[in-house]
Order: sequence, then structure tokens, then C-alpha cells
Amino acid sequence: MSITALDGKRFAEMVIQGANHLAANAKMVDALNVFPVPDGDTGTNMNLSMTSGAKEVKNNVQEHIGRVGVALSKGLLMGARGNSGVILSQLFRGFSKAVEAKAQISGNDFAHALESGVETAYKAVMKPVEGTILTVAKDSAKKGVQVAQNSNDIIVIMEEVLKEARASLKRTPDLLPVLKEVGVVDSGGQGLVFVYEGFLAVLKGEMLPDTPSASLSMDELVNTEHHKSVQGHINTADIEFGYCTEFMVRFEQEKTAKHPFSEVVFRNDLSKLGDSLLVIADEDVVKVHIHSEQPGDVLSYGQRYGNLINMKIENMRQQHTNIVGETHVAPATEKQGSPKELQEYGIVAVSMGSGIADLFRSIGAHAVIEGGQTMNPSTEDIVKAVKEVNAKKVFILPNNKNIIMAAQQAADVSEEDIYVIPSKTVPQGLSALLAFNPSAELQANKASMNDALEHVKTGQITFAVRDTQIDGLDIEKDDFMGIAEGKIVVKNKNKGKVAEELLSQMLDDDSEILTIIYGEEVSEEEVSQLTQFVEENYQDVEVEIHNGGQPLYSFIFSIE
Repeated sequence: MSITALDGKRFAEMVIQGANHLAANAKMVDALNVFPVPDGDTGTNMNLSMTSGAKEVKNNVQEHIGRVGVALSKGLLMGARGNSGVILSQLFRGFSKAVEAKAQISGNDFAHALESGVETAYKAVMKPVEGTILTVAKDSAKKGVQVAQNSNDIIVIMEEVLKEARASLKRTPDLLPVLKEVGVVDSGGQGLVFVYEGFLAVLKGEMLPDTPSASLSMDELVNTEHHKSVQGHINTADIEFGYCTEFMVRFEQEKTAKHPFSEVVFRNDLSKLGDSLLVIADEDVVKVHIHSEQPGDVLSYGQRYGNLINMKIENMRQQHTNIVGETHVAPATEKQGSPKELQEYGIVAVSMGSGIADLFRSIGAHAVIEGGQTMNPSTEDIVKAVKEVNAKKVFILPNNKNIIMAAQQAADVSEEDIYVIPSKTVPQGLSALLAFNPSAELQANKASMNDALEHVKTGQITFAVRDTQIDGLDIEKDDFMGIAEGKIVVKNKNKGKVAEELLSQMLDDDSEILTIIYGEEVSEEEVSQLTQFVEENYQDVEVEIHNGGQPLYSFIFSIE
């Protein structure tokens, strides 16, 4: 059997089967998030993102592959959840862009479209890390292009793409040392392999089981003797280009007459001014995301082609690494009343637990995306919440490092002026919200809210979902763990002892205020005992208590 031309209907089948196969194996991908907190959700996020893309494709099945690609790109974009889902959406956005004008594509077209997807995804990531889904996508696409030089058979090309994707996945520990240390492969890369397995099955007319794949055993995927967080051991490199700059240019005929717009030229010129460049253009506007050291130069260049709109500039040097995600989106967004008239500012916060949601609303959040731990809000969820606040300028507080990319993507696709404050924990989000001044100018608020992220320490108490060994600690399943600024520093079978030891390590002479947010399974007696411990040992520290009602995390500590 040979296939030398791929139309929209067959490609739609590939997408749907790829999504189904990923869904069947999502728990296996989640299992590769070997940091032992109970919220490893790469597989969940990729599954929900790909499912959103497949749903849009199902509603737009037709012969023209370019139009099916546009539907896939749209569905993935709006459904993207978490970093892995956003990267997946960018891979297929680039693919779809490469084929959108074609009714059907050849094997060579297919291979180069995969390569275009890789280019788009790399540009969408601030600091690409090798040994991840990006590497697996890059290596496999490169192999596809090589094979396409000698064969136009799409089955042959996809076979080699999948073969190289699997090989690249197995090599990820050689590129990211912490993966080798703990004996695992990259979770996002494994998710992409499952998608590609679905693609090939359709091309070959085969059926895949609706049960987890046996292509790699869990013994191959996870060495259960040693587990450690990948993200927690990647030190963020010094940021060369310090300002995240986003804006749109609405084309003006007089200006484009003098400077005819070419997306290629525009992109190449801007690439000299920074990195992580993303350019999206249509007939009327061009949207730009770039990290630059001189954002004024970037904006001046954009003005050559028209009027600047929807501008935002953020100082990325104020961001720092935090490895623990903590949020899960609920189906609906709660809000503190939609204003009937357009207001100057709006605040959207992501929260887990009804008590934490109430806390955010009580100090000024206009909309709260509330939920638990097992998945993150999609781009579409965030866009809907932004619309609800009905404001000229909207700040988003993700309160989870794995939601920041989805929030930024929401800012890209929304017509509203959105400014993402990169809060990575609930305490950071609360601190940033308290720093907001509704009477202050935009830039002053952005500066003060970003600065507030740096002046709060976060502690968390949760339980281990698997045995592991990390940073000298031998952790057993169901142990309680104390996490300080994203690092596990103490473990014990006794929840109270873990909480006391964690606070002993985090509180110091500079500590003034301790906020204790307790979860849904914590008793009043446990709260009282912990409060008494602090009052007896840290008389100068003011203690505030809130019932957060959050799942899975017994305590969240905010120390200022």
C-alpha cells in the first residue's frame, strides 16, 4: 500500500485517531511526571488540548486539507492547557499554516509541514530546553524531510518520523541530565509519540486499542527506584532579552505603500531585536510577541506599517522558577458580578478551593476560574473569564507556573488588553493582587504587581503519590511532604510534624506575617495546634488563618 497524496478527510481521521490514542494513554504520560506530588498532569493537559483540536476537526471534515488544518489549529489554540498543551498547539499551528492553501499535499509537503510546526513551536517558547517534546518533534521532523527526498510515500515518511520520534524520546535523558538521573523519558515527548502512532495507524488502515499502549513498558518509562522533578533541577539561565513585548499593528494604507508588508521580512527584521519571536498576520493586522532588551525599538519598527494597538511590556527578570503546579479548572467561572459599564481595570485569578476563590474575590478579583488539581484552565476558559470582567485593561493572575503559557496565549488571541502577571503560586497571586492600585497608571500597577511576586515565600504540605528518592530524602507513598519554594525539604508520616518542621525552616528574623491556608481535609484541631506552635516559637510573627478548602494540599503557607 502506498499513499502519495493526503486530503482533508484522511488527515481528519489521523487527527481524530491521534487524539484518541493519546487519550487512552494520558495516565501513562501523567505517570512520567515523577515528582511525587499528586498533580502531574502533562498527559491530561495534552489530552484535553488535542481533544479540543479533534472536536473542531470533526465539525469541519472536508476534502480540502488546508481548511481541515485551519480547524485543527483553531481548536488546539483555544483548548490548549498547560505548557505541554500550548507547545502541542504551536506544533500543529505551524503545520496547518504550511498547508492551508493546499487542497491535498504530497509526502514532501507533509514532511516540510512537520518541520514548519517545529519552527513555530520553538519560537513560542521563551527558553527552549532540549530533551523535551520540542527535541522529539524537531528530530522526527528532520528525519521526515530527509526521507521525503527519496520517497513521496506518506506512509513510509510517517513510519520513519515515528521511528525517529521514539528514538529521540529514548535519547531525552542524554540531553537533560536529570532525566537520566531518575531513569525516565520526557513526558511531553511521549505524548507526541502517541499522537504520531495514531497518525500512522490511519495511514496503514490499522486500528489501535482503546487501552494503554504497550509500545514502551512502564519499566522502560520509569525507574521506580529514583524519582526527581525535572523542572525543579533546571536552573533558569540569565535572561538575555529582559522585556516580554506584545503588540498589534493595524495596517495603514499610506504606510504600507511606503513599506510593503512582508511577513518574512517583518519577522527577519524583528528577529535581530530579540528572541522568542512569534508573528501572526492577516490582511488587516499583524500580532507580535518578542523578548527584547529594547522594546522601544521594536515598537518603533512596528509603527512603520501602521497604528500600534494592544501593547504590553513586562519585565521578565522579575520572574523566577517554581516547580509545583497547584490549580485545576472548574467547568464554570465564578465572578463577583459582571459590571454593566465598561470599567478601567479587571482582575482574573485562577484558584483552587472555594475558600481561596472567596479570598481572591474579597480583595478585588472580578472573575475567578476555580477548580482543583488534575487539570489546568484552557486558553478559551481564560478568554471567557476576561470577557466577563468587561474592562479596558485586564490583569490575569495564573497562580501556577503551568498556566502562564495558556494565559499568555489567551492574551494573544483575545481582543481585550490583557496583561499576565506571572504568579506561580497562590501566595504570589494574593500578594500581587494586594499590590494592585485601581487609581494608579497601568505601568505603575504592572511594576508593583510584578515586584510583589518577589516579596513572598510559599510553603506547601501535600502527600506523596509514589515512592521516590530526592535530594537525600527517601520518600514513601503517602508520606506527607513539606515543600519550600518548590523544593521538598521535609517528609514524615505525621502531617503536623511536617508542617511544624517546614515552618521552622522557612520562618526567620525577617518574617513578619504568616498566612496559613488550610485544605478541605484539615481539622480545626490541626489548625489550632499549628497556630499554637507558631505563637509559642515565633512571637513576633503575625498569623492569619483562612479556610481555603483546597484539595490535595493540606496547608499553603504565605510568608512575608
